[in-house]
Amino acid sequence: MSNISSVAVIGLGYIGLPTAAILADNGLRVHGVDVNQHTVDAINAGSVPFVEPELGDFVERNVTAGRLTASTDTPAADAYIVAVPTPFMADKTPDLSYIDSAGRTLARQLTGDELVILESTSPPGATDRMADVILAERPDLAEKGTLQFAHAPERVLPGQVMRELVTNDRIIGGSTPEAAERAVALYRTFCEAELVTTNTRTAEMSKLVENSFRDVNIAFANELSMISDEIGVDVWEVIELANRHPRVNILQPGPGVGGHCIAVDPWFIVAAAPDTATIIRSAREINDAKPEWVVQQVKAAAFDVQQETGRAPVVATLGLAFKPNIDDLRESPALNITEALSDQFTASKILSVEPHVDELPERLQNRDNLTLTEVNEAIERADIIVLLVDHAAFADLGPIAYKKRVIDTRGQWRTSK
Repeated sequence: MSNISSVAVIGLGYIGLPTAAILADNGLRVHGVDVNQHTVDAINAGSVPFVEPELGDFVERNVTAGRLTASTDTPAADAYIVAVPTPFMADKTPDLSYIDSAGRTLARQLTGDELVILESTSPPGATDRMADVILAERPDLAEKGTLQFAHAPERVLPGQVMRELVTNDRIIGGSTPEAAERAVALYRTFCEAELVTTNTRTAEMSKLVENSFRDVNIAFANELSMISDEIGVDVWEVIELANRHPRVNILQPGPGVGGHCIAVDPWFIVAAAPDTATIIRSAREINDAKPEWVVQQVKAAAFDVQQETGRAPVVATLGLAFKPNIDDLRESPALNITEALSDQFTASKILSVEPHVDELPERLQNRDNLTLTEVNEAIERADIIVLLVDHAAFADLGPIAYKKRVIDTRGQWRTSK
């Protein structure tokens, strides 16, 4: 059984805050830690600084009850869950500086009997590295030998996080079998699904493999979409027909791949075995190249408009998030495409539509040719409409949109042609 009654969750983003809230909802004292004062203030006021269904109710309920608090300082606790970003650097190798910083900070609070869990999706060996960082800060605890480490990667879908934290199986890797079992006891407070134990490196690799598998399959669909365009067939119909085979399940193409998982995790495997991970690397390169292919499609349509009208076209880009019905812009191909169009179509007006945000992200602000626009106005004004995210708010607009030139990267309007 776990002797954990208090937990510090370091990093209150799309994974850390839901984890903190659901732990608090199940009776633990939880203190969230984040470097962003705005995030801390929002949580202490019982609100959520991003869109995630149901999360607001959990946060408000547990802040009101006094079980959930937040600050920029790391407190003493029985267990620590590190859920900080793990981006990659310019050369596609993992940037573990956030994990290192979190480890050094929490090390000051340790007495030696705590459990430290890394939830951040990480390359193989990251949990061992975090342990080394912590023990280098606290050599007295290295001698004591009772500090425990585990890796428990999340496996949730944005927009369904609060449900999937409870219902999805979870892989838990421990630095020792005792550490794994102690982590199991903690996650069992809210997870109703199976908790499968292994070592830390295998747990790290399992998460990367899950997302790399999906990335490879999406790359197949994206390459198929470009081939289909070249030879003049409807890729959506091709996939629909091919998937009637009982052992074929092709995923859907899009304008690229976004989010902090699928767009990032495969590079961690490539970095770990650069000479061997050839298929995984190729898939990443295909998906990373798809936004430029979309830009070229818009350029071709823009040439036709200019030939017909004698003026630069007005272009509406529908969606900035990396997936439908959320406000998460991390690694979003839609965001990258909109930025590229603004950079390259300097004489055009770019009307950006994103119903889940109130203002453009900083990198798109202060551009004379780009404005955040309501969807109906954008469709009315545009010569070219580029559907980049299949938000539910766009679902019924195909018949109106197809009075203009449409580039539907998601197939949401294919029946409206």
